Amino acid sequence: MKISIEGIKEKDFIVDTEDSLTMKLSMLFEGHCTIGVQEAIKKYNYSEQRYYQLLTKYLDGGSDALIDKKPGPDKQTIRTKEVTNQIIRLRFLDPLASADVISQKLSQIGYKVSKRSVERTMTE
Repeated sequence: MKISIEGIKEKDFIVDTEDSLTMKLSMLFEGHCTIGVQEAIKKYNYSEQRYYQLLTKYLDGGSDALIDKKPGPDKQTIRTKEVTNQIIRLRFLDPLASADVISQKLSQIGYKVSKRSVERTMTE
């Protein structure tokens, strides 16, 4: 689907609805400069709350702040396959070792893993 931004010289600017950044910017431009907030949120199918969230993001960080981020955690997981294998190896070598001891051993060989992460791995 496409949305048309009406121009003053009888030329409209066509916006592809699949382009989320352009949609957000267009809504903000039209809401702020031409048709008003209420008409813009109806036209672009956003809530008023979301409009103002996007406006705040834009004012704080420009158009880069409006780019959709990929879903999921921002940082990499601590329990990588290598760390998981080390936990299993240490547990196999010493079945009576506690999660605290295994965590300390991992720390000594260069892996920063919390006791809780070791407990989770052992439970799984």
